[in-house]
Formats: sequence, structure tokens, C-alpha cells
Amino acid sequence: MLALTAGCGGEPEQDRAPDAQPTRPQAVPSLPPVFYVDPYSPASEQSRVWAEAGRQDDAAELLKISQRPTARWLTGERIEAVPVRDAVDTFVGQAAIAGQLPVLVVHYLPERDCGRSGSGGAPSAEAYRSWIREVAAGIAGRPVIVIVEPNAVPDAVAGCVRDVEQRYTLLRDAVAVLAGTGSARIYLDAGHPHWIKDVGALAAALKRAGIADARGFALNVANFVRTADNVSYGHRLSDALGGTVPFVIDTSRNGNGPYPGDTVDGAPSWCNPPGRALGEPPTDNPGLPRVDALLWIKYPGESDGSCRPGEPEVGAWWPEYALDLARRSS
Repeated sequence: MLALTAGCGGEPEQDRAPDAQPTRPQAVPSLPPVFYVDPYSPASEQSRVWAEAGRQDDAAELLKISQRPTARWLTGERIEAVPVRDAVDTFVGQAAIAGQLPVLVVHYLPERDCGRSGSGGAPSAEAYRSWIREVAAGIAGRPVIVIVEPNAVPDAVAGCVRDVEQRYTLLRDAVAVLAGTGSARIYLDAGHPHWIKDVGALAAALKRAGIADARGFALNVANFVRTADNVSYGHRLSDALGGTVPFVIDTSRNGNGPYPGDTVDGAPSWCNPPGRALGEPPTDNPGLPRVDALLWIKYPGESDGSCRPGEPEVGAWWPEYALDLARRSS
């Protein structure tokens, strides 16, 4: 069962050694046991539209997505034309009214994704620092899980980031600012088992990125690797971090595992691969050692990018893909 703790507030300590050992996982006040189900999600709206159009079977299939708790991604200064502070305040507030625990994903670092899904991210380090403080202000001391910057640490290890020191500095700052809310439970993204094979190098990078002030790390965000493989990899990474650091796993689309091959129709197989399925439902009690939770972090049915002709841009709702995921799931 999840528990929440207050983290360290203010700016990160400047004299902390980059490879400092992480502290013990945060032990904190109890969180609501049920993750937040957004009643206004794309799948919920699509299900209603299809039901009204007579597509009853398809509408029912999408209930497999709309009735599950999913994360809200924060990818810019404004979310759906609303300042990010207000968007966070509304989302977290709705969850509080429902007595449920919301999950947020912050994804706005400069040079994010190393160009895999087009350009994006904050225009400068200062813009990002300001933005992350707006996110923290929107949280306003209410319970929340925050997944910090998918791909950011593995990309730094892989060598595609031009200013590596700036990246680690911004990640340390983001973790410290979010921990300073006293209510956010923070997981730094650590990629997935098929990416960074050297867990020692990844552990060292997570330390430089501020995992000492976070609860733990996140695996498989927006990917398709099976849960068992993530658990095994997560234990190896946790061991490299001292043996007590817990983690969460994104199971939103890993029901059939990854696509068997590096490419599909000339595009990377991590991008909208066919034949995938929804994974295990989110739970805060997975019964797996050191696994805090199984979460649906990537929203099932949102595109990974326009990797092939006719595919939507990254983050766009794609009802046909969502329907296929649902149909292949029990």
C-alpha cells in the first residue's frame, strides 16, 4: 500500500556529491488507496459518442480504458489553453473531491526526447525552473504521485543530450521543488529493460539526477515490456542504488509485450506498434517486492507520434488504436 512523505524543500543542495547514495525511501502519511479515474478522459468521451452513433460494442470496449485510472501529462506552459498551475490545481482538486490519488507526469525539459517525437520542451533552463514551480504551486500540498521526465535520465546515459550537466541540474531542482510541496511522491523515470543495459551507469545517473530526494524510479513509461521483465530489471537497478529503492511500472500497453522486431513498416517498433494490448490494471498493492504500484502512465490510445503515413502526432487521441488495444485485452 502506498504511503506518502514530505520531501526536502527549497533548492537542491549545491555541495551534494553527484554520486551520493540515495537516502532510504520516504516514509510518510497515508495516501488515498484508489488512483484517480478522470470522468472527462478521451476514452470516456469517445465511448459516449460511439454509443450515441449506435456503435454499442465499440463503446463498451473503450470502457476498459475509461474506467481505469490514468496519469495526466504536463508537457508545456499551458495545458489545453489553461496555465499549468491552474490545470494542475483543477486536476488534483477533482481527485481530492473524489477521495482518490492523482498521478501527474512532468515532461517539459529542454531538449526532451532527443528529437524522437519532434521538437519540444522548455525554451531555456530558466523557463523550465519557473514552470516546475508553477506545477508545485498547483499541487498546493495535496497528495499526488509525480513521474518526473520520461526518458530524461536514460537519454543522458545514452549520450544524446548536448548539455548533460544542465540536464542533471534541472532534474535535481525539479525533484527538490516537487518534494518541497510536502505531499508529492516522486519517481524519476529510468527507461525500460531493453534500453540501458548497464544498470550501474543508470544508477549513477539517477543519483546525479536527485533520486536521493525522490521516492524511487519509474519503468516502462509509454513502452510495452512485460511486467515480469520490468520487475527483474527494477530489482537489479534497485540493488545498484543500495537495495531498498522502490519503483513503479507502467502497464498501460504491455499486455502482449513488445513488438517482435526493431521496426514496423519502416518506423521504430516503439512507435504505435500493432497487435499490442492493455496490461494489468493499476493497483497500489501489486504484491511484488519493491514495486510500489502498477500504473497506467501512458494514456492508452494516445499516439506515440506520426511515425507512419496517417498516424496522428505525438499525444493525439487515436480512437482506432485505443479500440484495438481494448479488443485484444480481457
